[in-house]
Amino acid sequence: MLDKVFLEISNISKTFPGVKALDNVKFNIKYGEVHSLVGENGAGKSTLIKILSGFQQPDDGAKIIIDGNETKLRSVTDAIKQGISVVYQDFSLFGNLTVAENIGINEIIDRNKFLINWKELNQKSRRALIYIGQNINPKELVENLSVAKKQMVAIASAVAQDAKMIILDEPTSALSRGEVEHLYKIIDTLKQKNMAIMFVSHKMDELFKVSDRFTVFRDGQYIETVNKENIDESGLVSLMVGRKVEIKKYANLEQNKEVVLEAKNLSKKGNIKDISFKLHKGEVVGITGLVGAGRSELAQIIFGIMKPDSGKLFINNKEMQINSPKDALKNGIAYIPESRQTQGLVLQKTVESNITLPILEKLKNKLGIINIKKQRESVNKWVNLLDVRPNNPDMLAQQLSGGNQQKVVLAKWISTGAKVLIIDEPTNGVDVGAKSEIHQIIRKLASEGTSIIVISSELPEILSVSDRILVMRRGRINGEFINEAITQEDIMKKAIV
Repeated sequence: MLDKVFLEISNISKTFPGVKALDNVKFNIKYGEVHSLVGENGAGKSTLIKILSGFQQPDDGAKIIIDGNETKLRSVTDAIKQGISVVYQDFSLFGNLTVAENIGINEIIDRNKFLINWKELNQKSRRALIYIGQNINPKELVENLSVAKKQMVAIASAVAQDAKMIILDEPTSALSRGEVEHLYKIIDTLKQKNMAIMFVSHKMDELFKVSDRFTVFRDGQYIETVNKENIDESGLVSLMVGRKVEIKKYANLEQNKEVVLEAKNLSKKGNIKDISFKLHKGEVVGITGLVGAGRSELAQIIFGIMKPDSGKLFINNKEMQINSPKDALKNGIAYIPESRQTQGLVLQKTVESNITLPILEKLKNKLGIINIKKQRESVNKWVNLLDVRPNNPDMLAQQLSGGNQQKVVLAKWISTGAKVLIIDEPTNGVDVGAKSEIHQIIRKLASEGTSIIVISSELPEILSVSDRILVMRRGRINGEFINEAITQEDIMKKAIV
């Protein structure tokens, strides 16, 4: 059945006011294959997923053929009945319901059931979990599960709905390395059972690990479909961005002796233990390690979101008590959190509102009224410097691509004039072109004297952008490297042993 096509689409367009998100694209996927849809942020991938899931309707003229029959996907229920299920990045589960309830909820809603056969529901859920090799208690509340197990529940839910095609949207963004490897096995299991899998990711290593074919979108248009064996990573990136993109290694080994920030024996029960390190002026220190190693918690302690149980923090050789983010900002420390959408931006507000949020006091006149002209001048400066696209301060943040949203978050905190900038997962969910641009912005800031801590799970990113690398394991710093002639393997040894 490997060569039998499950889904074939053509002439798919989608127009929003002022924007053509998709322009006459095509795509097909076979039973028993992993077909990856790739492209930069804004290429149209998410829009196509919404159309295939029945959440949005394409423009007139679209053609959708499933199992040889032309059809229309007028709703999410329609898509599920046709065998298409989506496992979103946030899994779209109900934490206050059980595993079984989450797996069976679509059937319950569809059949408008008032009386539920709990025994039958639990049995069906257990069968779906066993199908993908999982031994999760159907009666467990989803909110009690790990991120990886929540993902397994979302996949089991698709299986229980008799899915013939599963769309995995950025499926590894919140998983540890071990959990990612386990997901690969699940994908292989589904593939062996002739499931069609549409895979969407920005991470080159996993794309080449799981994919049989790639379809490339650029600026809402179809570019090419290619077999994995006929292309390499560089060639795929070139198709995605329409130009050659080089991920450089920027390390500056001539360390400035001026210490801007120093942590001494910082500890927080259950999070970090005896953390000590120095950050020099104009230096980029990369911090990496497995998920749960305490990296983000360390950043939150430095920024005053969490208070340490013990230890000291020095800024310019002077001991400081950072009890809140307000204290941190007063002392020249800014923090860009991991999730730009839930922690970094007010998505319903404009680019201008987001960028100037931390500096509104500075923009007020003697009467306490914001100087609109001064506000717009400040915003234009950062929008131009960071090349935010579109160059429109009045656009809502939620209308921007992921890469440009991340640039707005950077602008928001750079505008504070921070001397120390902590960036947690700077390119999470960002395409390879925007990733290169963000790395360049980080290095430019460092060259101008800003001291930067970059926290990242992506080892190629850490090796690209850092001067010095700290590796955390179980809440401690387990290794330190000058970024010269070291490999990902060197770093991983310290992360796991």
